[in-house]
Amino acid sequence: MAMKLSPRWGLSLCVFAMATALAGPFPAGASCGSVSCFVVIGSQQQVSMAGALTVNLIYNYTPMEAPSGEGGRIPFANQGDKTLTLANLNVNRISTTTRTATLDLNYGLTERLGLQVAIPYKHVESDAQIGGVAPVPYSEGGLGDIRATLKYNVLPTLRSMMVLGVGVDFPSGSYGRFAQGNQLAESTLQIGRGNFGVIPMVYQTYELIPHRVNQFALASYRHTFKNSDGYQFGDEVNVSAGLNIIPFEKTPWLSLIQQFNFRWMQNDAMDASLWQFFEPTGTPVLLDPTVKFRAVPTTGSKYVAYSPGISLNLWDYASFYFIAQIPIYRDFNGNVEQQISYVFGLTKSFQLFGGS
Repeated sequence: MAMKLSPRWGLSLCVFAMATALAGPFPAGASCGSVSCFVVIGSQQQVSMAGALTVNLIYNYTPMEAPSGEGGRIPFANQGDKTLTLANLNVNRISTTTRTATLDLNYGLTERLGLQVAIPYKHVESDAQIGGVAPVPYSEGGLGDIRATLKYNVLPTLRSMMVLGVGVDFPSGSYGRFAQGNQLAESTLQIGRGNFGVIPMVYQTYELIPHRVNQFALASYRHTFKNSDGYQFGDEVNVSAGLNIIPFEKTPWLSLIQQFNFRWMQNDAMDASLWQFFEPTGTPVLLDPTVKFRAVPTTGSKYVAYSPGISLNLWDYASFYFIAQIPIYRDFNGNVEQQISYVFGLTKSFQLFGGS
């Protein structure tokens, strides 16, 4: 017997096709790109019911590109030789592309206490300038830093939720990849950060109109400790707020996502001597031989984005979502800037214990 396709299924196919088209092809990238696409996905931040496992399969596509004429100012940060080389090169275009596939697991330990584990697979592509004028093609992929978060729902009601959480980044991602020969890839191009990180967070949600309009907000902070190479990724603050809107009473399976995202990132810093690269001679000149903890000048950023999206409940079996993150304001100190980024994924819940 032939299966009749509902309008809901047709719409889901259209959204899936659009997301697939926007996610590829994947261009080569460039040096010093450590940012990633970040949006709020409620099933990630909430606490699952006791005994329930919520699974998120998430794909992030994040292109980054330096403003015209600015990429040549990005310094060479060689954590292996502990040198920071300032540069002023004639570079037309520098870009980086990061793709991340994440398996996100949320399990309800009790009605108010939950455990979240996020397991990312990260792929970075770049035309990286490794201490010279000519860019070097660089491409690496592998398991990233796994994050485990313990969360507690402090204000559970029928219409609201407030969740406090503390997460830990484990240095499971490789931090020893080479760009060419025995030259280490820059720290920001590595798959992992090389040390533990701590991430406190707070998530809040409230139904403004029951079953129609849901408001949410999220704030988080990340601190990563200095790794064994003497490199420390700058602290990061994320603040987001938005609405989930069911536009039509007869289509409860369709939800529109509207949110704004703000991110502040501190400058990275590293133990290094200081050099200056001059393009005519191609020879770095030593400015300060003392190896000390120095800020990497073109890291750190301020970023504001508008992130519209759509969520589809597929026959109450699973939820599919697609979100585009559109920059409104960017200040990346002349480094690669995050362009329009995309997130799409699938959410499915399973009752493992204590439920029917």
